[in-house]
Amino acid sequence: MLGWALTFLIIAIVAAVFGFGGIAGTAAGIAKIIFFVFVVLLVISLIMNALRGKAPRL
Repeated sequence: MLGWALTFLIIAIVAAVFGFGGIAGTAAGIAKIIFFVFVVLLVISLIMNALRGKAPRL
């Protein structure tokens, strides 16, 4: 049980450093950009498969 407590303490300290350092906002912005890039790539992939006559695999 003490091992779990120390593990969560270390995770909380690391999260606090990232959160208070402003890195979290930057990481969230980058994540949004990457998300929209992958959505666009998904749509392009579905359109290309539709034009080839293949059913999309999900």
